[in-house]
Amino acid sequence: MTSIDLNADLGEGFGRWQLTDDERLLSVVTSANVACGFHAGDAATMRRVCEQAAERGVRIGAQVSYRDLAGFGRRAMDVPPAELAAEVTYQIGALEVFARAAGTRVSYVKPHGALYNRVVHDEEQAGAVVDGVLLADATLPVLGLPGSRLLDLAAKAGLPAVTEAFADRAYTEQGTLVPRGQDGAVVTDPDAVVERSVGLAHSGVVTSRSGVPVEVRARSLCLHGDTSGAVELARRVRARLEESGVRVEAFV
Repeated sequence: MTSIDLNADLGEGFGRWQLTDDERLLSVVTSANVACGFHAGDAATMRRVCEQAAERGVRIGAQVSYRDLAGFGRRAMDVPPAELAAEVTYQIGALEVFARAAGTRVSYVKPHGALYNRVVHDEEQAGAVVDGVLLADATLPVLGLPGSRLLDLAAKAGLPAVTEAFADRAYTEQGTLVPRGQDGAVVTDPDAVVERSVGLAHSGVVTSRSGVPVEVRARSLCLHGDTSGAVELARRVRARLEESGVRVEAFV
C-alpha cells in the first residue's frame, strides 16, 4: 500500500497573536513543523504544541528559519554560514527541551520560508543548515524539496534526507515552488488541493503553473496551517487519501 506523511506548519503565533489552529490540525496531521521563535512562535506556544502533539502521537519537527519575526521568515536575508549554523542549532535545541518535557523528542528538521527556498540552490546556506543540524543531533532527518542542495548535502553528511511536496503551492517546470510574490503561487481551490494531494501520493506527478507535468516524488505532503479553512481542508485531504488506498502515517 502507498503511504505518505501529512505535515503542517504549527505554533505560528507570538504572544497574544495566534495564526494556526494547532489543536484541531494536530487531530489530522501526522507530523508538526513547529515554529521555533525566529519567524514565529514563543516559549509558551512551543510548550503547548509539543504537549498536544505528544498526546496525539504526532511527530514534532523543528521548523528553523532566518531571524525575521517582522517578516514571518519570508524575507531574503544574507546570514554568514557560521552564524546561520549556530542559529539552526539554537532553534532545534529550544524546541527539544519542550519536546522532552512532553515525553517525546524532536524527530526531524525543516527550514521555513525564505530559508527553505534559499537552500534549494544555495550551496553555502544549505551547508550551514546541515552543519547546524549535525551539531544538534547527527541522526535527525531533514525535510526538503526533491533535488535541493539541502537534501543532497544532508545525505552526504549522513543525515536522512526526506522529500516533501506541497498540495497548495504552484510549481515551476523545474520542480521548484513559484515564489509567493507571483500570481497563482498559492492554490486556493480546495477541490484542486485535494486532487493534487491524491495525484502526488499515487503518481508523484503534479501539473506546473504552465500546464506541464512535473515529477515530484515525496515521502511527506505539506498542508499550510495559515490558510483559510486549513482544518477542514486537511480533513478532506486525509479522508480522500485514505479512500484512494493511501496509508497516512509519519515518515519517522
